[in-house]
Amino acid sequence: MKTATDTTHCDDLAKALEAFRDHAPLIERWGTELARRLGSGARLLVAGNGGSAAQAQHLTAELVGRYREDRPPFSALALHADTSSTTAIANDYGVQELFARQTAAHGRPGDVLLLLSTSGASANLLSAAERAHRLGMTVWALTGRSPNPLQLGADDALCVDAPLAATVQELHLVAVHMLCETFDRAVENGETGRVTADGRPGVVGRLVGRARTVGRTPPGGPVAPRKGQA
Repeated sequence: MKTATDTTHCDDLAKALEAFRDHAPLIERWGTELARRLGSGARLLVAGNGGSAAQAQHLTAELVGRYREDRPPFSALALHADTSSTTAIANDYGVQELFARQTAAHGRPGDVLLLLSTSGASANLLSAAERAHRLGMTVWALTGRSPNPLQLGADDALCVDAPLAATVQELHLVAVHMLCETFDRAVENGETGRVTADGRPGVVGRLVGRARTVGRTPPGGPVAPRKGQA
C-alpha cells in the first residue's frame, strides 16, 4: 500500500525542475561554445567525485561516441577514468592533486574544464579550477545551491537549487543531455568549423557528411551484401 512519503522524491525533483528550466539559455550557450571550440581542435576535460564522476563520464561518452545521430567524434576526457593515473597521483601527491595534475598534463589554452559537484566545495575540484586558469583554460561548473566555492572559482556556473544531493545529480544529468542536444544542433547548423573561407566544407563538415552516408546505397547503385552473405 502506498504511503504519503512514496512520492516525496518525485515531488522534490518536480519542484526543482521548474526552477531548473531558467538555466536553459546558459546550457544552450555552453553547448554552442563547446561545439565551436571542439570543432576548432580544443578539448573538453571533465571531472567529478562519486556520482558526479559517473555524470562526467556519461558526458564524455556522448561526445566521443554520439548522442543521437551519427556525427564526428570530439575530444573529451573524464579525468577520473584512468585508474592507474588517479591512484598514482593520489598516492604520491595527495587526493587534492587528483584532477589538478591531470589538468596540467592534458589541458591547453582554449580548452574547457567542466567540473561537477553537488556541494561545490570539493578541494580536488577547486585545485583543478585554479590550475586550469593558470593554463588559460575556461572553467565551467555544475553545482548544487549557490553560493559555493566552486561557483566562485569558475568562469561560469550552473547551480541547481535543490536541498538533496540526489536531486542535484538528477538535474545535472538533465543538464548533460541538454548540453549534448545543443552541441549536436550547433554542429548540424555549421556553427563549428564546417565551412572553409572559400565556401567548401571544413574537416568537421566533411566528417558529418560522411557519417550521414555510411551504410547507405547511392541512388541507382548496387546493393551491398548483408553481413554473412557472399
